[in-house]
Amino acid sequence: MKFKILIVVANYYKKYSDSLLWCAKEKLKNELKVKHKSNVMKFNVDVIEVPGSFEIPVVIAKNIKKYDGFIALGCIIKGKTPHFEFISQAITNAIMQLSINYKKPIANGVITCLNDEQADKRSRKKGQEAAQAVIFVLSK
Repeated sequence: MKFKILIVVANYYKKYSDSLLWCAKEKLKNELKVKHKSNVMKFNVDVIEVPGSFEIPVVIAKNIKKYDGFIALGCIIKGKTPHFEFISQAITNAIMQLSINYKKPIANGVITCLNDEQADKRSRKKGQEAAQAVIFVLSK
């Protein structure tokens, strides 16, 4: 069975978003052996880049009927203002609401970090975890 997946990646912190994207694509490429109702799962993957994580939910909403699943990727690093908390919460709430309303898997691979060290470490793993979450939900 073939599934259409859209990855929406925020490139504000390009170094980390590139790592997240690479990990997600590798996971999708390597998971073609997953069985779905006695068929092998295959993924047609498109990528849309956005300037920042705040734009991810609206791009998913605009494309919600065209794809079977979505992966949101980005990085938010805490600064000296509460902006970090507002943006992180708004994105999480919007992604969850879209997923529930449309009954489609939307993996939240937007990492929220306190510093560059955390972002570097988390960006090496979170893209893969987000892709795995979408694969799991689509296989059920």
